Amino acid sequence: MRKTISRRDVLAGTGAVALGLASSRVLSAAPAASPVTPELIEAAKKEGKVVYYTSVDLPLAEKIGKAFEAKYPGVAVRVERSGAERVFQRIGQEYASRIYAADVVNSSDAAHFIVWKRDGILAPYVPEDVAKYYPPEHQDADGLYASFRVGLSVIAYNTNLVKPEEAPKSFADLLDPKWAGKICKAHPGYSGTIMTATFQIARDLGWEYLEKLARQRVMQLQSSTDPPKKLALGERAIEADGNEYNVFQIKESGGPVEPVYATEGTPLVVGPNAVFKNAPNPNAARLFQSFCFTAECQQLISDVGGQRSIHPAVKEKAGRKPFKEVKTMKEDAAGVEKTADEIKTRYSRLFKV
Repeated sequence: MRKTISRRDVLAGTGAVALGLASSRVLSAAPAASPVTPELIEAAKKEGKVVYYTSVDLPLAEKIGKAFEAKYPGVAVRVERSGAERVFQRIGQEYASRIYAADVVNSSDAAHFIVWKRDGILAPYVPEDVAKYYPPEHQDADGLYASFRVGLSVIAYNTNLVKPEEAPKSFADLLDPKWAGKICKAHPGYSGTIMTATFQIARDLGWEYLEKLARQRVMQLQSSTDPPKKLALGERAIEADGNEYNVFQIKESGGPVEPVYATEGTPLVVGPNAVFKNAPNPNAARLFQSFCFTAECQQLISDVGGQRSIHPAVKEKAGRKPFKEVKTMKEDAAGVEKTADEIKTRYSRLFKV
């Protein structure tokens, strides 16, 4: 394993289809689906714990952990939550030092899984629900990872500060001089969600758009969870990006926020899950990975987390715009992987952060 993992070092020949998870380069035949057996449960209980590195919001990650512990008493979940780029850096540093602490990983930047797959540190494992219900574009061809969650990076506004008829309807609207000094957004150098969203916006709208947005005196934050929270506090009237699920959570608890689905399309962010080959608790890791893709867990990430799920049994909450009605930009994990370093550099220069 290299001591430094460059985001530019993508596998030659790796191609993305649909949401960018399926690779055109198949390393081996995907393993058969793995049901949860009594033997797996007992082996997991002997290990006693599972360590989950994730970039989902901490309250959701902890609820997932508690639900798993209730279903499988004797197996504790230790959540290690950070921004996706920090998760990626931490794993790179740990593996460079031959430290194998994580069992299962989740990231909001699907490009990370291209790197981890190339470096040979993921274990093939296909949960039964993935095999039964998930379309090919949401599964790695070699069975190394699958779409645990799908998120959107949305524009939103504070309903106490902005009237609905005056709210922006598009990314272009954010360039109106009346929003100068009133916008907040997150940073692609910290957040995998914002890295993916920035790639899609730069690709579809051009860097010229981001250059103009940077002149709007934008409050720069770190995580994609931060803009909705600043918005709810009234520190800014508009967010240019941020997790849709945080907007849902705040709105449904009575907070003064409203999401906007841009007419140009809303950035789409796939967050896969995978098991590490050197997982210190391999049986607990597989049991937890299987749980993450069950209808039970997927309904939890929808209801509690405000995420979008691929599982067909999940029912979306009333009052939320149905996923099928949202015009989205196209995910391209391989494209993000190839240009991530450039995105960080150009973005930091434009926004002076």
